Amino acid sequence: MDLNELSGVLEEVTKALKPYQEGFHKFSRLPETGMKRDDVIGLMQKLSEFEAGRWKSGFASGAVYHGDDEYNEFLSSVYALNVASNPLHPDIWPSATKFESEIVAMTAGMLGADKTADPIVGTLSSGGTDSILLAMKTYRDWARAEKGIAEPEIVAPVTAHAAFVKAAHYFDMKIVKVPVGLDFRADVAAMERAITPDTAVIVGSAPPFPHGLVDPIDELSELARSCGIGFHTDACLGGFILPWAEKLGYNVPAFDFRLPGVTSISADTHKFGYAPKGSSVILYRGNELRHHQYFSITDWPGGLYFTPSFAGSRSGALIASCWAALVSMGEKGYLEAARQILETAEWIRRKIGEIPELQVIGDPLFVIALRSDAFSIYQIQEFMSRRGWSLNGLILPPSVHICVTLRHAQPGVKERFIDDLKAAVEFVRGNPDAPAGLGPLYGMGASVEMRGMAKGMLNSLLDLLYE
Repeated sequence: MDLNELSGVLEEVTKALKPYQEGFHKFSRLPETGMKRDDVIGLMQKLSEFEAGRWKSGFASGAVYHGDDEYNEFLSSVYALNVASNPLHPDIWPSATKFESEIVAMTAGMLGADKTADPIVGTLSSGGTDSILLAMKTYRDWARAEKGIAEPEIVAPVTAHAAFVKAAHYFDMKIVKVPVGLDFRADVAAMERAITPDTAVIVGSAPPFPHGLVDPIDELSELARSCGIGFHTDACLGGFILPWAEKLGYNVPAFDFRLPGVTSISADTHKFGYAPKGSSVILYRGNELRHHQYFSITDWPGGLYFTPSFAGSRSGALIASCWAALVSMGEKGYLEAARQILETAEWIRRKIGEIPELQVIGDPLFVIALRSDAFSIYQIQEFMSRRGWSLNGLILPPSVHICVTLRHAQPGVKERFIDDLKAAVEFVRGNPDAPAGLGPLYGMGASVEMRGMAKGMLNSLLDLLYE
């Protein structure tokens, strides 16, 4: 990939933004006179309609996990009732504390809290990255205070979420990234070799984002326990579907607090928990560990200041909406949703297996990654994009995946996906030089000499998005 191709990627993003720039007024400063509220709502409705086409039709990988109009209206009503709520002031809004503690308890109960004598505690966060950052900050402080480790380290498979690298960057920790095995799961022996006297925590995923294959959490967590260090299960993606998959009879390896070596778990309520975006749960085995997450100050002129997580003020409305999602779904609702998703994913995986040029990576349950030995998989991604599909491009190896949600369980969606996938293969077979579109944006990461330029390009992309 050369600089001209990099420029091409920027041009494609610019093209995607163009309808917003041309079709909607851009506010570069506060309007002198405020817009009428009806006009604001009208503008929001136009923007919503403009964006809804792909995700409502089930053409997006992940992104929207429920999306039913009636369900969204229900959550919006809950949000409106709690729009002023802020858990920073529990004396004014004790309901926010009630909702948060019950969300944590319900999530802990789903993830094995009733199978251990240890107390399982936690807090809410703003999302999966936030939960991971909180956990890694907690292990850093725990390792310094309890083990005397000046520079705590994280040991994680290369498939672990990028948020672990972000945490190491933010908190001045070293992260040791360990290659996965031939099955794309964490290599237990390689992870063990990576442990040093400075290791504070080992990481495993259930499942990791790229290939949807659950790491051997039982072996990894026992390794951590034998070494007297922490073990974090990143179940941001699978935490609210794997327990129900297990109850439905699917082969789900143990990954939660039933394993005595698991000391923390992150699970996203705003994915398969069907809460609005902006909520996740971080759980710990015992209050002692959770205390290293807390912040408090007792000598500030403004009085006592204490928070459970990074934020000071938080949206009580989001917390209330998350609570409403959990209690309105209930176990039966989650079981039924999981059944629909897993049956849809199983059908898609089986049909992909009938296309000779494509191979599914491993034996995933609901995140289906596919690769090709016949041509560039990014050519397939580009064709599918032109058909309206938004798939996730991956590297190491070059592949794409679809994260199956309730949107894909709608009538006709999975059939359309396979039909378009077959059409993509047929097109690329007859056009071997077909463009790969944004594919190189993902593939370029595998080339060392391109990474510096890639980072600069990504900075430019962010500038473009937020200018």
